[in-house]
Amino acid sequence: MKNVFRILRYLFNYKKEVVLNIVFNLLYVFFSLFSFVMIIPFVSVLFGLLPSPEVCPDFAFDKQTIIDIISYNLNLFKEQKGIFACLLYISAAYLIFTFLSALCRYMGMYFLSPIRNGVIKDLRNDIYHKITILPLSFFSSQRKGDLISRMTADLADIEWSVLSCLQMLVKDPLMVVVFLIALLLMSAKLVLFIVIILPLAMFLISKVGASLKRNSIKGQKQMGMLTSKTEEALGALRTIKSYNAETFLNDNYNKENSYFTRIMTKVYRRKEAAAPVTEIFSILTLVVIALFGGMMVIKGEIHPSILIGFTILFARIVAPLQSISNAYYNIQKAEAAASRVYEIIDAEEIVYEKDDAIQMPKFSDKIVFENVGFSYDENKTVLHDINITISKGETLALVGHSGAGKTTLLDLLPRFADCTNGNITIDGINIKEFNINSLRAAIGLVTQESILFNDTIFANIAFGRPHTTMAEVENAARIANADEFISDLEHGYYTNIGDRGLMLSGGQRQRICIARAVLTNPDILLLDEATSALDTESEYIVRNSLERAMKGRTTLIIAHRLSTVIHADHIIVLDNGRIVEYGNHKELSDKNGIYTSLVKLQMF
Repeated sequence: MKNVFRILRYLFNYKKEVVLNIVFNLLYVFFSLFSFVMIIPFVSVLFGLLPSPEVCPDFAFDKQTIIDIISYNLNLFKEQKGIFACLLYISAAYLIFTFLSALCRYMGMYFLSPIRNGVIKDLRNDIYHKITILPLSFFSSQRKGDLISRMTADLADIEWSVLSCLQMLVKDPLMVVVFLIALLLMSAKLVLFIVIILPLAMFLISKVGASLKRNSIKGQKQMGMLTSKTEEALGALRTIKSYNAETFLNDNYNKENSYFTRIMTKVYRRKEAAAPVTEIFSILTLVVIALFGGMMVIKGEIHPSILIGFTILFARIVAPLQSISNAYYNIQKAEAAASRVYEIIDAEEIVYEKDDAIQMPKFSDKIVFENVGFSYDENKTVLHDINITISKGETLALVGHSGAGKTTLLDLLPRFADCTNGNITIDGINIKEFNINSLRAAIGLVTQESILFNDTIFANIAFGRPHTTMAEVENAARIANADEFISDLEHGYYTNIGDRGLMLSGGQRQRICIARAVLTNPDILLLDEATSALDTESEYIVRNSLERAMKGRTTLIIAHRLSTVIHADHIIVLDNGRIVEYGNHKELSDKNGIYTSLVKLQMF
């Protein structure tokens, strides 16, 4: 239940609405109680079950005194106006209190709506914010579809299982407590039977609730699996069709979907057990009250009107008791969803910014990797004792076999991850001293995959910079050799490029990414195999774009293609996370080592 309570902390953002919701629920309970309590003196006077006193007693906060006062006045009114008028006035009073009760109930729900939607909004914002600041290593072991499921299906479960129950969690417990106090004032002896029998129902409900929570966790995980499979299929339709894998994938999806259906069937069956269990024990309690209450009336221990009123009031709290038991089951289901949501929110950020972090000054001298090492865990070391110095304006190329640690090394500079050993400095200052945003603002990044958004070309180039002007975007596009083809499009820079930019060619997409990287005129440029996914013609155009973008900038390049690295000032060859060769193209070619074998393999 701890995660559900953590969700309820968001209620502090809506104190006004919470207070008003509670106030109107209290009024609802009061008006409902008053309507039913009126039955006791009404029945007593009309049917002579409880003779009214000859003289109206003085008011005192005493059960019998209050009943005598009401009985006396009702009996007097009946004698003066007649029984029909008495019935008419009491009915009118009952209707007024019923209207006030319904109005207060609506107002309670009225003020609950902004609470319910606001809490989900705040929770969704927190999850999204955490996803954007978590290190890339966190997502290496996560399914994208499962993360989407947590932000959609799990949040929907929380909304319907917890927040939709807030009204019941306030109104119904209040009604049960207030009505029980009224019943206690009527007959403490009869209330004893309620106290004995109903806890048995609560015990059974708690046992079933534990099973519900376990199955709900399974269900939520399986929904994440189904969402992942759907997301993967949408991104691989061409491959699926080319390998005639539709039947195989359909069979696999149907199997997983059937498993999910079986789990959710168990969940709903257990959830629906709450109402019948509560109803059975409530009826049992009502029968016991009728039997023993009848014996008490025969013995003269209580008046018949008290028994009638007691029975009616107890019957009135059966529905709230059922709602409370349903709410308990819903909360058990929500706990499973909340635990998955908080796995993201509580995930360790790893990359921390100092409280007194400084703004990164203008890069003017050199970047130094000093004895840098990196490992994901004790058993997986990726980089060992990396020592590199890159002067301002130089180009450093990183080459090596796949898995050698090139991309990991590149990721350390903008602090997508932090080195576990050694230090990285810019102009003699450890990069951990810098404000992360200012550090990354000084670095432009172009990756192998062209990451574009379903938006206009202008929005993609100006991504993350809301105040960028058209002149700045056009200038960046010219540097990236993208202005010409953009201008030929019907809507120019305001052309929507579709999902992941698929309305453009690979080379065009990559040039837009280059334009985005150089828009802010970064001092440092990181190129992670920026041309490896392109055909020869596109590579030539993009390479020219990169050369223009690299002018006057300090550049780190990861590349397999010789044409991309041949003119680099320095080339580092990585093998199993270690620097095994260092020099320029000619020096490394003369060594006849790993670099030479990579060149020969590429030429072959």
